[in-house]
This record gives sequence, structure tokens and C-alpha cells, in this order.
Amino acid sequence: MTARSQIEDLKTRMGESIIGQRDVVERLVIGLLANGNLLIEGLPGLAKTRAVKAMAKNLDSEFSRIQFTPDLLPSDVTGTEVYHQTNDGAEFKFDPGPIFANIVLADEINRAPAKVQAALLEAMEERQVTVSGTTHKMPPLFIVMATQNPIEQEGTYPLPEAQMDRFLMHVQVNYPPVEDEVEVIRLVRREEQAKQQKESGAEKPVAIPQDAVFEARREIAAIHVSPEMERYMADLVYATRTPAALSEDLGRWIEVGASPRASLAFDKCGRTHAWLKDRDFVDPADVRAVAHDILRHRLTLSYEAQGEGKTADDVIDAIVSLVALP
Repeated sequence: MTARSQIEDLKTRMGESIIGQRDVVERLVIGLLANGNLLIEGLPGLAKTRAVKAMAKNLDSEFSRIQFTPDLLPSDVTGTEVYHQTNDGAEFKFDPGPIFANIVLADEINRAPAKVQAALLEAMEERQVTVSGTTHKMPPLFIVMATQNPIEQEGTYPLPEAQMDRFLMHVQVNYPPVEDEVEVIRLVRREEQAKQQKESGAEKPVAIPQDAVFEARREIAAIHVSPEMERYMADLVYATRTPAALSEDLGRWIEVGASPRASLAFDKCGRTHAWLKDRDFVDPADVRAVAHDILRHRLTLSYEAQGEGKTADDVIDAIVSLVALP
């Protein structure tokens, strides 16, 4: 099987477990193939955790889930040096933490204090952890998918804007249509019936190998991006820094624009989206498809925008409509 067919198989399997969240499934696959970390936000019960687990279940990978709580310590995430008594004497050995996995689910990341968030984000950015002067590398396939919900802000530690910028995309999970919610009820009922009948012990389908991900990444790296498309990506990001040049309203709404990481994210995600659509070049549709997920967490809105009830998505809609196409 080709890498494309295997990735399509992965998407199909995930879609069978996550009904009504097709866009979320696609964004998770884009993050996996673009080798970037995702921040997934949505109200409780919208299958954020289930989506990540569905990916890990169907991919030949080691999965780790970290439940973030206010009393969590950095060493609970990264690991620590442990004293061991051996026949040759005493020695300290590194005991890896749950961060050392292929797919890491950081559940409710905003419930842990800043020092724990910093330990996780360092591993995300550097792809390594340094403990007691020794550097420990992450596995070749390594992605962090962090979740948070937009309500219940008591007892939480919101991520600073500078740390949010390290996530490739900020994915929002919304309520499914009522027709899909009916299918969710049926799906969960079938799973419960299978569990009661002990059918869960049946032979499981073969997991998608990691080599399919690496091969897909090599093909994505060869996707053509024209100079005009490169300029279009840069223009979208630059517009967030000089919004008044586009419109008076945007000038009032945006306080701080996106960093160059946004331009890099457009390039990675645009090429990945084009590859998933079976094209060997990036067109404006690919860029626009991922624009909200890339810019959503990188814009700081003014108090005036918040007072007018404007969201980041509203502002991005205006930017995309005003920036000229190549």
C-alpha cells in the first residue's frame, strides 16, 4: 500500500470512531503529517480526548495520556533521576516520564501551573528533555495534542500568548449536527454491546505503520509552492501586524499580530492539505482552509474588539476577505 492509501485508511478509521467531527479528524491528521503540535479546544463531551485516542489506536505508536492538575510537577511530565542500588554500587538512572511517547495527550493543559506547562512546551519545541545535565531525545515520531475547554476558568492557568504560539494549530471542536448526534448514540450503544458480549477480544485490524507517516512527510516536502503562494501566505500574516492598512475596523480590533511562526505554519499545513487533496502544488484554497486554525491563537484582540463581541475567527474572516489573492 502507498503512504497516501494508508493515511486515508487512518482517516477513515478515525472517522468511524469520531462521528460528526470530520474537520477535527482532518486537522489531527494534518498536525501529524506536518510534524506539529496541536491545541484542541472545545466544550466538555465533544470527543476531544476520544479523537486523539482514535488516532493512537489505529497508528502503530506508543500513546501516553497526561492528566494536568494544579499539583502536577515538571518531573511528573519529563521524568527524573532515580537512585538505584546495584551489586556494583549505587547509581542514579533516568526514569522517563510520560512525555516520552509517540502521541502524547496533554489533557486539560490549562489546569497545571506555568512551570509544568513550560516543561511540556520545552519538549515540544526542542524535541528533547534535559535532566541533571543529560539530554534525552524524543522518539522520531513525536506529537503533543493538548486539550482545554473554554469554560470553568476557576483553578486554571491560561497559557501565555508566547507559549500558545508554539502550537502549530489551534483546533476548535463544535457541537455535531443533530443527525450525527443520533449516530453517536448508536455508536456508543454498539460499543457497549460488544463489550458486554466480550467481542472486544476479537482480532483487531492491523495498525497503520509509522513508516507511512514518514513516507507521507517526504512526499509533502516535495509539494510545489509557487513564489506567488509564498507571498500570499506572508501577506496574510503581515496583515495581522498592519491591520489598519486593510481597514479601520481591523486597526481597532487587533492589538498584536502573528509571529513568523504563522508563516511557517501556513507553508507546512498548506502543503499537507494539498497532499491530502491529491495535488502536487499549493493553491489559495489550501491556505484559506487552514487560515483560522493557524491564526486563531496568534492574534491578541483589543478590548474594543471584545467589547463589540468580535472573536478571533471574525477578525480572520475579515483579513482573508481583504487580502488580495495571488
